[in-house]
Amino acid sequence: MRLRSLRTSLCTLALVASGLLAPLPVQAQNLFEAVIKVNDQAITRYELEQRARMLQLFRAPGNLQEEARKQLIEDRLKMDAARTNGVVLSDEEIQLGVEEFASRANMDGAQLIRALEGAGVGESTLRDFVRVGITWREMNRARFSSRVSVTEDDLDRAKAAISGASSNVRVLLSEIIMPAPPSQAQAVQERAARISQVTSEAEFSSNARRYSASRTRARGGRMDWVPLTQLPPQLRAIILGLAPGEVTDPLPLEGAVALFQLRDIEELDVSAPTYSAIEYAIYYLPGGNTENAQARVEQIDDNTDTCDDLYGVAYGQPEELLERSSLKPEEIPQDLAVTLAQLDPGEIGTVVRGGNLGVVMLCGRSPDLEGDGPSDQDLTVFITNRRLDSYANGYLEELRAEARIVSFE
Repeated sequence: MRLRSLRTSLCTLALVASGLLAPLPVQAQNLFEAVIKVNDQAITRYELEQRARMLQLFRAPGNLQEEARKQLIEDRLKMDAARTNGVVLSDEEIQLGVEEFASRANMDGAQLIRALEGAGVGESTLRDFVRVGITWREMNRARFSSRVSVTEDDLDRAKAAISGASSNVRVLLSEIIMPAPPSQAQAVQERAARISQVTSEAEFSSNARRYSASRTRARGGRMDWVPLTQLPPQLRAIILGLAPGEVTDPLPLEGAVALFQLRDIEELDVSAPTYSAIEYAIYYLPGGNTENAQARVEQIDDNTDTCDDLYGVAYGQPEELLERSSLKPEEIPQDLAVTLAQLDPGEIGTVVRGGNLGVVMLCGRSPDLEGDGPSDQDLTVFITNRRLDSYANGYLEELRAEARIVSFE
């Protein structure tokens, strides 16, 4: 499964466990007939339906039936290659994999299995999914690790890319932030997948005016120039991978889905500072993103200049309505970090949190005086894994090209 699908599973699995997502309907068909053969291995209709059901719970975008077919075909190729290379995992290793996967949703393995079963996904479906992922990883480490070495030059280039190359870059983006409550999650994901294929700025802006919940909606989602160092760390590499006009894949946020279009990028003569901490405050307005709430946002904007002023706005109200924090950039939720990136101290933006509209004010940014960045060991692991992934993807393409794949549908 793609990384973004794994990330979105965290929120969804919690919803499954709490009963907010109902089990999906089961089709009355011959579920155990073979619908695809990969070499001599069959894929049944039941497996396809189970994988598609699991992908839906993980909020994977696109055509879930097609994605399920693609993944299961690849699973057969991967496991066949693993057997050929003598890589077989024990039941204990599979269980550890299930526990690790469950921990991403703050569950243990038994809780995760119960949650999925409650939504119609069998335990064997999850175990097969985990088994393939771990087996493929271990096989490729054994097969290709001897080909991968990381030199001092590799580390120097990586450090330059992280610090110097991005510290003097600023980007011009447009954004769409679409709320995705459980009852609308699938529809929002499908809409986001369609918008992600857009290459026209005008078309992206039209979608922003129609669907976005951010304050930039009235401007067609257009953000002002933003130094790359002010964006969330996890978003920077994604943005640098875009060409002007291109749109990111749908990005999961807390109760929402985000899309960003790169309109322009430029390199400055002077490097922008990096930051060790961001201080901000959020004042929550009950009732969601309504016209009345937006009018209240404008009123607060007119009557406040600093984060301290928000204490007067919240005076006499429950303490939990006003939150003030100072966090490292990588610790800030991505939707909040994107909002803060657009602000100067004393300016406000908004985020949607559950049924509340959050009025966000940037209090200040603390410059990173150390500038140490990731350690050589962390960079070595990162570069090694990227190169192993490249070898693994190439190997999978070879396996697919040589395979006999027959569909009976």
